[in-house]
Amino acid sequence: MRLAFICTERLTVPPLRGGAIQIFIDGITPYVSTKHELTIYCTPDPELPEREIINGVRYIRVPREGYAYGVAKRLTEEEQPYDLIHVYNRPKDLLIYKHAMPDSRFVVSLHNEMFNESRISDQLGDLAIRIADGIMSISNYIGQTIVTRFPFARSKISTVYSGIDLNRFVPVWSDDAGQIRKELRKKYGVEHNKVVLFVGRLSKVKGPDVLIHAMEQVIQQHPDAVLVIIGNRGSINDNDRLDEYMTDLHLLAEALGDKRVVFTNFVSPSQIPSHYLIGDLFVCSSQWEEPLARVHYEAMGAGLPIITTRRGGNAEIINHLVNGIVIDDYTNPQAFADAITFLLTHPEDAGGLAKAGRAAAEANFGFQIVAERLEKLYGNAMNKQRL
Repeated sequence: MRLAFICTERLTVPPLRGGAIQIFIDGITPYVSTKHELTIYCTPDPELPEREIINGVRYIRVPREGYAYGVAKRLTEEEQPYDLIHVYNRPKDLLIYKHAMPDSRFVVSLHNEMFNESRISDQLGDLAIRIADGIMSISNYIGQTIVTRFPFARSKISTVYSGIDLNRFVPVWSDDAGQIRKELRKKYGVEHNKVVLFVGRLSKVKGPDVLIHAMEQVIQQHPDAVLVIIGNRGSINDNDRLDEYMTDLHLLAEALGDKRVVFTNFVSPSQIPSHYLIGDLFVCSSQWEEPLARVHYEAMGAGLPIITTRRGGNAEIINHLVNGIVIDDYTNPQAFADAITFLLTHPEDAGGLAKAGRAAAEANFGFQIVAERLEKLYGNAMNKQRL
């Protein structure tokens, strides 16, 4: 069938600048495009042309300003309608696209709480759900946020978890990983350390400050432990507040002593898979209700034991003491310190969690499997009786 993906307006595809949604789209595209004639609408990038075809997939890049209306205009220019249009994370725009291409079926995927009252009105939310022939939720948690407000949406919602390219995220114990791990650990000066790894944007909701506080306790029992923080500034509107938070993080790190915390700063998306190999364990210290942070899939793929928080959808794929450790007392640095110390002190237990995580990734979270689950959702949407 003729299929269109409409990405959000923030970042482009392929994901040169990162972005969880953009990585999701890029990951499933090789599999979806073997079955369908696929067009991807996304935002421009200085390094990419306005239009191009890659491996048979059409990419049409639309200016950010007036993005939804720009995409709608291009929909009307198509010689024939798409059979199905998948709108990513912008339920309000469904009405615009439905007006442009009324005969198409529509799936909307939710990667954040886009049906929150602060983001969409009762009337518009109701209309968006009625227009959608199917709703994809990135986690059960996000799906429940929709149903809580709009109970009639339940029958349309399917959870499709994200995933990873299993060929790019290789486990630390594999032959391919050894030399890369050695070189990167040397680059950051941690070749002789036990490395606690954090990957994510440096904003308060992600909790890197809590993790730095936890390291104060960890190094008392493991003096060779270091925290490596991979990420850069978060994207919030108040730059002064952001700068203040970054300053506070560095002051906290300096208080621990020299080289106890290593900031890599920005790492390009293409280099993220190899950088997981630096770690001996991974911590997601999220303080907010995460939809389901994709770093969990990545850390599982890299074969790292995982510590995460019971926030939002995180604990849906990390089962306590099965393929990771789940912290309930997520604001308490001591809770993180205890979990980190346990894993560093008991490498056999840590290894068991890591192996279970990699096995879960291979069984459930490769992009091919994600695409197959999405295919079922598309089939249901196409077969749904029109109102």
